[in-house]
Amino acid sequence: MSTPSYPAFNPYITVTNAAEAIAFYEKAFGAKERFRLTDKATGKIGHAELSLNDGLLMLSDENPAWNKSPQTLGGTPVKFCLMVENSDAAIAKAAAAGATVQMPATDMFYGFRSGCVCDPYGHVWLLQHEIEKVSPEEMQKRWDNMSGECPASKDTAK
Repeated sequence: MSTPSYPAFNPYITVTNAAEAIAFYEKAFGAKERFRLTDKATGKIGHAELSLNDGLLMLSDENPAWNKSPQTLGGTPVKFCLMVENSDAAIAKAAAAGATVQMPATDMFYGFRSGCVCDPYGHVWLLQHEIEKVSPEEMQKRWDNMSGECPASKDTAK
């Protein structure tokens, strides 16, 4: 087996049951396992790599001495954005595999149809596909119009 190649940026996540998580990511997102390193004494996965579209996701079982899962931490401030062919279908597939839908697919001001799911391990995934080419200038105009209608944005502007 040759040494695998790596993209420039690779998220590395911690989960409470890496073997189950790998199976979930394969079923929900079409990930392909590249390899895993398993501790013979505990059976826990110390490191695994999954090809995910044209990206790479690394993961391991939780070991509180050096890494904690979102479940242990009580949530995560991080979201992963996964480009898909059809966000509605991808969200339905992820939900069927065990994810919780946080936001159904919606046409967004920035030119994507986006929705959000939380996987069974506490990681949040934005699943989206492009529906319209929108320049950064047009996005800013749409953002300004949208945020001007939002009461929260008026409160924070003070």
